[in-house]
Amino acid sequence: MSLRVIFMGTPDFAVPTLTEIIGQGHEVVSVYTRAPAPAGRGMELRPSPVQVTAERFGIPVFSPKTLKNAEAAEIMASHQADVAVVVAYGLILPKAILEVPELGCLNLHASLLPRWRGAAPIQRAIMAGDAETGVCVMKMEEGLDTGPVAMVETLAIDGNATAGDMHDRLAGLGADLMVRALAALSRGGLRFTPQAEEGVTYASKIGNDEARLSWNRPAQQVHDVVRGLSPFPGAFVEVDLGKGPERLKLLRTARAGGAAEPGTLLDDEGTVACAVGAVKLLQVQRAGKGPMSAQEFLRGARLSAGSKL
Repeated sequence: MSLRVIFMGTPDFAVPTLTEIIGQGHEVVSVYTRAPAPAGRGMELRPSPVQVTAERFGIPVFSPKTLKNAEAAEIMASHQADVAVVVAYGLILPKAILEVPELGCLNLHASLLPRWRGAAPIQRAIMAGDAETGVCVMKMEEGLDTGPVAMVETLAIDGNATAGDMHDRLAGLGADLMVRALAALSRGGLRFTPQAEEGVTYASKIGNDEARLSWNRPAQQVHDVVRGLSPFPGAFVEVDLGKGPERLKLLRTARAGGAAEPGTLLDDEGTVACAVGAVKLLQVQRAGKGPMSAQEFLRGARLSAGSKL
């Protein structure tokens, strides 16, 4: 049985779920997303990926600044939806909104709850060196990702996978999980289990200060931070290439051997000493330029063994 669905989401991560819901024959009666924001060099207003997708399918789009008023609840109720599906929307849903759909609000969250509740679960899992992650479908409550869980899919994290790599895999996995959850919901067969009280961690938003990389860490930690922040915001160091300090983003690294003062370039291949062990730079990005191989950067910057990064 098809359902009348309100979809609430904003970034690329949410798009596969929206398109899969439509593809499975459910009626998406409205889409809620964040308002267009300035982007690019010209800082022109750019609609969210979810808005672009919704407009392609001719679905009405709503971008309220807040949902914390009676008008927002009235408008939402006017859609006469059975259920709301929320994927990385970006606004808090108050109790009055959560109670509007007859079958509740389902949220797709990119972690193995209760681990990594919050805004940046993919990045935090990788930065912490977790061996696995996943996606959950839960029923939303007023608390931050505290609701009971209905369905879970687990995914191993490869030791060299970046947040970008895992983002794309989890987005597809999550879309499939959500449509299976909606199918069960339409049959009255979706069952929820309260989250465990133990093992709760929080995936707070990535701060700018966290993106500045310190070589005074063990190599494994450096490697995990680099891949956890790649491609955005990107872990960075400042290097002096003769015209003053320049920000250099590190997008991909690998574990390597070697020892020296942390931050010392050990060879012409991009191996850099850490507090314990070393990492090899694979892909970097200079300010205002596109990603490039570390070897290409080193040749152009004329950096060699013994240089400091």
